Amino acid sequence: MLKQNAMLNDCYQFKKVMREITPLASHDCFSIFSRKKAAFNFPLHTHEEMELNLIIKGAGLQRIVGDHIGEVGEVELVLVGPNLPHGWFSQTSLEEDALEVTIQFSKELFSQDLLDKDQFRSIKKLFEAAKRGISFAPATIALVKDRIIALEKRTGFDSFLQLLSLLHDLSIARNADLLSDPSFSKEMVSYDSRRLERAFELMNRKFGHPITLGEIAQVANMSEASFSRFIKAHTGLTFTENLTEIRLGHVARMLISTQQTISEIAYKCGFNNMANFNKLFKRRKGCTPKEFKLNFNRQRVFI
Repeated sequence: MLKQNAMLNDCYQFKKVMREITPLASHDCFSIFSRKKAAFNFPLHTHEEMELNLIIKGAGLQRIVGDHIGEVGEVELVLVGPNLPHGWFSQTSLEEDALEVTIQFSKELFSQDLLDKDQFRSIKKLFEAAKRGISFAPATIALVKDRIIALEKRTGFDSFLQLLSLLHDLSIARNADLLSDPSFSKEMVSYDSRRLERAFELMNRKFGHPITLGEIAQVANMSEASFSRFIKAHTGLTFTENLTEIRLGHVARMLISTQQTISEIAYKCGFNNMANFNKLFKRRKGCTPKEFKLNFNRQRVFI
C-alpha cells in the first residue's frame, strides 16, 4: 500500500473533501438506508447532518474520520458529527458482501434547551463527543445492532422513539473511542465548563508557541496543582497530553491543506524536536506524517 501511495501526485494537495447532499428531507426527523456492498469506494465527504454508521462483515476496511485513519474490524459502529470528513474504503472487493446501515439526522433535531435538561445530559455529551467521531466497542455494537437494522422497518412516531432509545443507550455506553483530534473539527467543541473553554481557547490560539501550565492555570483562575487535577478529571488527559493533541490536530490540518514541508509544519505547531514529533505523531495516528498525508489525500475528490 505504501508503494502505491508513494506514486500519488502532489496535486492532491489542492483537492477538497466532497460535500455530500444527504437524502434527509425537511419533513423527516431522520433518514435510514441499508445496502449490501462488495466494495467501499465512496469518496471522503462531509455533510451538515450527524451520521450513525453500522458495518457488519467489514474486516479490513480503512476508516477515515477527521484526521483519524484506522482499520475496521468484523463489526463497526461510528457516530460522526456535523462537517467532519469521513469515509470507509476497500482496496479490493471484499470476499463477502458487507452490510452497511446508515442513519442521518439533523444536529438541530434536539434543541439546545432540550439538551440542557437533566434527562438529556448524556445525549448532549454524546453529540459533543461526536464532533470528533466516536467508535463504539464490540459489546455496545452487539447490544444495539439488531435494533439499528430493524429501525428501517419502523414508521411514524414509533421510529423516532426507537432512535431516541438508541441514542440514549449509546450515550451511556462504555469503552468508546474518540477518533479525531479536537482541533481538527470545524465544529467548536464545548467542554461544559467556562474555565476549560478559556484554557482550550488559549491553547488553540497559541499552539505554535511555548505554553506553560502556569499560564493556562492563570487563565482558568486556578493554582497549577488544582488545574492539573481539574483538566485530568474533565478530559481524562493531562495538560501536556491535551496540548499535544491540539498541536497534532493543527499539524494534520496543515498537512492536507498547505504545501509546507513536514518540518515547517511541525515547528509552526510547537514541535521543536523532529524525532520526538515523528514518534508522537506515529503513536497517535498509527502512521508517519508523510504516510498520513498520502493516505488522506488518496481519498479526496475534486468538487
